[in-house]
Amino acid sequence: MASLSGRPSPGLEQPRYEREGTAQVITNHGASAMSTMQRYVLAGERCTLTAIRSCVEWEPETFPLVPTIIGKPVLPLGLLPPSPKGARRAASANRDHATVRWLDAQPPKSVLYVALGSEVPLTVEQVNEMALGLELAGTRFLWALRKPSGASALDADMLPPGFQERTHGNGMVATGWVPQMSILAHAAVGGFLTHCGRNSLIESLLFGHPLVMLPIFGDQGPNARQMERKKVGLQVARYDKDGSFDRHGVASAVRAVMLDGEARTGFVAGAAKMQKVVADKELHDRYIDEFVQQLRSHAAAATN
Repeated sequence: MASLSGRPSPGLEQPRYEREGTAQVITNHGASAMSTMQRYVLAGERCTLTAIRSCVEWEPETFPLVPTIIGKPVLPLGLLPPSPKGARRAASANRDHATVRWLDAQPPKSVLYVALGSEVPLTVEQVNEMALGLELAGTRFLWALRKPSGASALDADMLPPGFQERTHGNGMVATGWVPQMSILAHAAVGGFLTHCGRNSLIESLLFGHPLVMLPIFGDQGPNARQMERKKVGLQVARYDKDGSFDRHGVASAVRAVMLDGEARTGFVAGAAKMQKVVADKELHDRYIDEFVQQLRSHAAAATN
C-alpha cells in the first residue's frame, strides 16, 4: 500500500471519503434520469406519514429529532429482529454445514465472525490487507469471503500466498453460502467484523456480540459511529482521503475487541445493553401493533 497522506479517520467524525461518496450518490443520475436526492424529495413531498425501522430505545438521542428534520409524522416500526428461537432452530438444521462443524470444535466466545456483505465487495488489495490483519491479530476467525471487486473468480489466488496454510487450525475461509444466523447463534462466536448494515447489526446484537466495524457504503458509516458511541465495538482505522485501511489497523481493532481483556469487557458490556433492546420481543411486537393501529386510524380519517 502506498504511503498515505492524512491521519486515519478518528471514527466518531464523518470522514472525507464518506462525504464525497455520499455526494456522488445524491447527485448522480441513474436510469430514471433523476438523482437519489430528487427521488427522496419528491417522495417526501407526496407522502403524509413516514415509517422508519427504528425506535427511541435504539437511538434515544436522535430518533426524537426525525419528525422535525423531515417535516412529517414518523411511525416507528421497531427493529423487526429475527426470532432468537428461530435462529437456534436454524443452527440445529444447519449443524452439518462445514462452518458450523468447524465452530463446534472451537472454544466458547473465541471466534471472530467476518462478513462484509455482497453489495459493495472489497478490492483484491483490501482482501489481502484484511487477511494479513486477521493473521497479525492472532485470534480465531471464520471469514465469509465474497469475490473481490476486479477479481475474475473466487479462488485461493486472491488471498496472500501461504495465508491459509499459516492460519490452518486458527481460522476458516468460506467462499460459498454460509448460514449467518446459525453462525451468530453459535456459542463459539465471540465477536463480529461487519460492514454495519442495519440487518447485520440487529442480527449480531440479538446475541450480544461486540463489533469490529468496517463500514463501506450508505448508512453503514453513521451506523458504525452510533455503535462506537454506545461502546459496542471499535472501527478499523481508515485514511480520511480515500477510506483505505491496512493490516495493522485491522489487527489493532480485532485485538481490542477480541483479545484485550479490559477493552473487550467494556465492549461486551456495551453489546449486552443493546442486546436488551434488540431481543425485547414484546417491545417490537408492540411497535408493530401500534403501527397497524395508526395506519387504520389514518385511513379512517382520510375516508371521512
